[in-house]
Amino acid sequence: MSVTLRDSFGRGIEYLRISVTDKCNFRCLYCMPVAGLEWLPKSDILSYEEIAQVVSELAPLGLRRLRITGGEPTLRPQLEHLVGMLRAIPEIEDISLSTNGLRLPTLGRLLRQAGLDRVNMSADSLRLDRIRSISRRNIDFDPIAAATAAEDAGLSPIKINVVVMRGINDDELCDFARLTIEHEWHVRFIELKPVGEMRELTWEHVVPSEEVLRRLSEIAPLESAAGPARGNGPARYFRFEGARGTIGVITPMSHTYCGSCNRVRLTADGRLRTCLFGDDEVDLRSPLREGLPLEPFFRSALSSKPKEHHLLQMQVGGLRALSQVGG
Repeated sequence: MSVTLRDSFGRGIEYLRISVTDKCNFRCLYCMPVAGLEWLPKSDILSYEEIAQVVSELAPLGLRRLRITGGEPTLRPQLEHLVGMLRAIPEIEDISLSTNGLRLPTLGRLLRQAGLDRVNMSADSLRLDRIRSISRRNIDFDPIAAATAAEDAGLSPIKINVVVMRGINDDELCDFARLTIEHEWHVRFIELKPVGEMRELTWEHVVPSEEVLRRLSEIAPLESAAGPARGNGPARYFRFEGARGTIGVITPMSHTYCGSCNRVRLTADGRLRTCLFGDDEVDLRSPLREGLPLEPFFRSALSSKPKEHHLLQMQVGGLRALSQVGG
C-alpha cells in the first residue's frame, strides 16, 4: 500500500515513535535533570489500548514502522502486551525499542516472543564507574552483557547508540568501535544535542562526527558500508575491513537530515509532535477519548510539520529534557 500521509514538503510519513512513559531509571547528563521532572499524571498517559487504536487508524494510511520509547519504556509494566497488540495490526512491518538496556537481560526474550523485531540500546560508556557518573545512578550495568542478551533473544539488528561528549567519554570511541569487529552489532556515534535544562553541556562538549571518523580511522581504514537491513535511518555507516558489524554517525548538529525525515512522535500523554525540536503539537488524546476519527487531526499536524529543525539556533520547541519525547 502506498504512503498517503505526506507533509507540505512532500515527505511521506511512515514511521511513528511512541513514548509510553516519561519516567526513567537513569538521569543521564544530556537527557534529564538530576532531580528528574514533574511526572505526568497517570490519567493523562495513554493506555496500551489507546496507543493501539492510534496506530490502527494510521496504519491503513501508510504507517509501517514503530519505535517504542520513553523515558525508559521498559519501566512501563507488561510492555510485552503493547508489543503484541501492535504486532497484530496487519500493516505494521517493523517494531523496535529504544532502551537504556538495563532490563534487556530479563525482558529481551519476552519482548521478542511478543513480536518485537529489534532494539536500539543507549550506552555511553563501557566502564562501570563512568556509567554511574553519566547516568547519575549507583548501578551495576554491563552494556556488552545487555546487548548479548538481546542478541540471544533473537532481536536483530542490535544497535548501540553512543552520545559523544568531549572530555567525558570521547576517549572510549575506539573501544566502542572495536566491538563491531567481533560482534554483528551496529555502533552509532551521535553528536551531542544540548537541550533545555541540559545546557551545562554546551557546544564545547560537541564532537563533530567528522572528527569521530578521523579518530577511528587511526585504528584501521574505514570503508563506506550499507546500514542494517532494517531500520536504516539517518546514520551514515562505515566498516572496518572484515568486521562483522558497522560504525554509524548521526549528525544533528554538524549536518541536518531533515530533508528525508519520515517520522513523527506520539508523546506519552497523547500529543502528536511532528518535529523533535519543533513547537507544533496536536492533541490526539482528546479526540481519541471522545471517539472521533483521528485522520483529520493527523493530517492537520502534518500540514504544519517544519522543513527542518532549528537546533543549531538553540531553539528546542519548549523541551526541558530529551526524555520528554523519547529522543
